[in-house]
Order: sequence, then structure tokens, then C-alpha cells
Amino acid sequence: MSDSTAPDAAPELIDRVRLIEAQPLDTRAEAYAAVHDELARRLASAPTDASVAARS
Repeated sequence: MSDSTAPDAAPELIDRVRLIEAQPLDTRAEAYAAVHDELARRLASAPTDASVAARS
């Protein structure tokens, strides 16, 4: 996947993933777990009503 196929991806997330990819494997695993946890928290706190989400 390239940046051009994900125009709505947050640039800071792309930068974070690039930084993670430059790390050794065991460090990458921990870093990706942290990214997963953060994104899961954001998703869980997002509006669940489709009409509210459409206005954002």
C-alpha cells in the first residue's frame, strides 16, 4: 500500500509506521502493539450513531 492509495490516512500515523519499520523486529512488535492499542481506544470512543459520524 502506498501513501497515494490512502488519501485519508493521517500523515503522523504514516510517519510513525515508517519509524517503527526501521526498528529491530522485537521492538517493532511492541511498537505496533502500542499503535493498535491507541487506535482501538480511538475507535471505541468514536460516535456509534451513523448520522453523527456523517457530520464529522
